[in-house]
Amino acid sequence: MAAGTALVGAMATDAWEQIRDAMVALWRRARPERAEAVGSELEELRNQVLDARSHDDNDTEDALTGAWRIHLQQLLRQNPALVVELRHVLDHHLTPALSEEVQARVQSIVQSATVSGGVSIQAGRDVHTTPLPPP
Repeated sequence: MAAGTALVGAMATDAWEQIRDAMVALWRRARPERAEAVGSELEELRNQVLDARSHDDNDTEDALTGAWRIHLQQLLRQNPALVVELRHVLDHHLTPALSEEVQARVQSIVQSATVSGGVSIQAGRDVHTTPLPPP
């Protein structure tokens, strides 16, 4: 999710061409047949973001951010090994291009737990559970 937010946030920066190239390269490794189309989609996305910003249209920018979060989630579901490469793009291309204000909104949370003989529940939102039956 952080990458989708950072991607849209970086659309209007001077680093746009490098960011686009890094994202297309990521797609090229994962789904080479889609790489050129993704490059075109990113150019269209940039135009939409710039237009939304020129009209102070936060709702459109939020919708575009959500759409690209989904695109990136789908890419990672299809190829989970890309998470390391996406993290690299986020850390070395996307986040550095952002203003400090936008960087503060681009957050990721890493949770880990070690459980021995018990249950651990970690969530970023609501959790609904059914108690386990007794052993």
